[in-house]
Amino acid sequence: MSQDTLALEVAGLGFRFGKKVALDDVSFSVARGQFKVLLGPNGAGKTTFFSLVTRLYVSALGEIRVNGANLRAAPLQALAQMGIVFQQATLDLDLNVRQNLLYHAALHGMAKSHALERIETELTRLGMQERQGEKVRQLNGGHRRRVEIARALLHQPRMLLLDEPTVGLDTRSRRDIVEHVHRLASEQDIAILWSTHLIDEIFEEDSVIVLHQGRVCADGSVAEVTAQAGAESIAAAFDRIVGDGAS
Repeated sequence: MSQDTLALEVAGLGFRFGKKVALDDVSFSVARGQFKVLLGPNGAGKTTFFSLVTRLYVSALGEIRVNGANLRAAPLQALAQMGIVFQQATLDLDLNVRQNLLYHAALHGMAKSHALERIETELTRLGMQERQGEKVRQLNGGHRRRVEIARALLHQPRMLLLDEPTVGLDTRSRRDIVEHVHRLASEQDIAILWSTHLIDEIFEEDSVIVLHQGRVCADGSVAEVTAQAGAESIAAAFDRIVGDGAS
């Protein structure tokens, strides 16, 4: 794969909490237009990775590059090319949808006129355009997640990272968001890193990284990971790779 097509490159990444190893020599890449699933049981290190890639934590071990920019050497350049949806909701409940998005756009230095155009585009794409004036606390969980996805895309990043974005959502909301983000990868040529422990959020055409106990145990297409594990499905492959850790 050409270096020019890579939106995210992770090499030799490690991190500890005291003596506990949270990530151990983690390496992988995500290409533009690719939907890549970071699949692992609870405690595998997925959220630790997201904390490192967003610089909530800093590690001296390994390297992260976003669209070619080194996260350690040029953090502002790297972070500007990412959109993030965290596992925990981060919207201001007492502001309406438009106000939340305008605030985020201002943090990225976007002119208000341009921000309003981008807000209209992303909310329309998510079926939320008519709810711009509603306070976030009036929205259900699925609609709040849509607003967070719209917010992450306002500055038109080349890399979108989502950490367990469907936690707590009902089945229909989960399905709608999974399908929408898959379309973003194919239609907008955005690189997607989708963290989850839920097998039904993986499509046959996706790529999968299996993370277990802080290490990458498999990395490839669904078919490749399934074959490597000698299994008949990605669900069976996941169970075989992580064993009791899948619970």
